[in-house]
Amino acid sequence: MNIALRIATVLVLLFLIAPIAVIFPLSFSSGELLTLPTPGWSWRWYDDFFTSGKWLLATRNSFIVGIATAFFATLLGTLCALGIFLGRFRGKAVLIALLAMPMVVPVIVAAVAVYFAFTFVGLNNTLTGLIVAHTVLSVPYVLLTVLATLQTFDANLLKAAATLGAPPHIAFRRVVLPLIAPGVATGALFAFATSFDELVVAIFVSGPEQFTLPRQMYAGIREFLSPTIAAAAVLLVVCSIVFLIASEMIRARGTVRTPTVDPAEPN
Repeated sequence: MNIALRIATVLVLLFLIAPIAVIFPLSFSSGELLTLPTPGWSWRWYDDFFTSGKWLLATRNSFIVGIATAFFATLLGTLCALGIFLGRFRGKAVLIALLAMPMVVPVIVAAVAVYFAFTFVGLNNTLTGLIVAHTVLSVPYVLLTVLATLQTFDANLLKAAATLGAPPHIAFRRVVLPLIAPGVATGALFAFATSFDELVVAIFVSGPEQFTLPRQMYAGIREFLSPTIAAAAVLLVVCSIVFLIASEMIRARGTVRTPTVDPAEPN
């Protein structure tokens, strides 16, 4: 049974990874079309990616929007999580469910709603509008991540800090933030990754000058299926792997820094 389970696990992993792995040899193809087996090997499509104005503009827009989204989503999500954790009121579960709605609502519904809402305030076809829309989609990830981290936080530490004369902002910066930093950092990574990989809202909100990398890939598929798209996809996969490794390192570091108490040890 153990051998059968291992074989089944390997087959499932191969089934999930195979479509992604196929992109790598396609990105090094010397041909003009996406075909396997490749007629030869070349770096020409990576060279085309890094020398093309439209691809570089899309990459720059993706990083600008992703970094800004991570900043604002982390700020709002962390403060919201702290308010829910420390607050004493009824309906916390309902409030958390409402704040997490962008995670469960179909993206196309959110995109249409954002498009019509931004039409009235003039935020369509702007990077600012795209940042606001991505922030709304990313805040729930930060909120839930920080809330999970706060479950191990002792609220009495804030009372002790107040007793010692620390104002609320000093207590947050010196007491709360160092203890929940792994959760905050993980939430920021999730927010950045969500924005960096988002397509549907970008189709509705962004204009030609605000194309992000996924939006440019979508436009390339519609206009001309060039192997440059495979090179861009490889870069996205590499970024995703880097995010996963960084998230795991942050989680492991937070686990190491979390003090453990032996119940048998006398106080």
